[in-house]
Amino acid sequence: MTRLILASGSKIRATLLENAGLIFDRIPANVDERQIEEPLLSTGVDPEVIAAKLSIAKAKEVSARNHGAYVVGADQILAFEGKRLVKPEDLNAAREQLMSFSGKSHALHSAACVVKDGEVVWEGISTAILNVRELSEDFLDWYIERTGSEILSSVGAYQLEAEGVQLFDKIEGDYFTVLGLPLLSLLSFLREIEVLKK
Repeated sequence: MTRLILASGSKIRATLLENAGLIFDRIPANVDERQIEEPLLSTGVDPEVIAAKLSIAKAKEVSARNHGAYVVGADQILAFEGKRLVKPEDLNAAREQLMSFSGKSHALHSAACVVKDGEVVWEGISTAILNVRELSEDFLDWYIERTGSEILSSVGAYQLEAEGVQLFDKIEGDYFTVLGLPLLSLLSFLREIEVLKK
């Protein structure tokens, strides 16, 4: 049987794969994401390129330790007003970020790849555009109190699958992209290599 590994510590990515019926091991990659990003940011590359390179770096690191396995790497980048955002440090930073999103849109670029024995055998990327409604101070107080530090695990300070859905009035793109994985195209590839039934 072909071994499949998810090179990510993300609970939501693991849940997406489990819900899709996949059997896999979960081995988070040991890579310094900032070290990979910084030279790319200085050259002004598109956020999608950064997400793709990070997903490949994660998959290759785990692949090097797991001969013969298909390793899924993934990464997500949030782009807002020409900047690439990182996870907020604390709830005050999360609140400020959410207020800056109010009435505006931002993009989530989700990249994934599959690596076997150090070689990239598949890669895909998808983008979702999220329009945040006008947010009141009262709503943000309520939202931060309700969600707490849980939102600090997300670059956008929200989980669309939970109360974070209340932040938006329109979303263009795939639900799975927002959650951090171009799942449908990944499943298509896994059928091609017969990890899944056709």
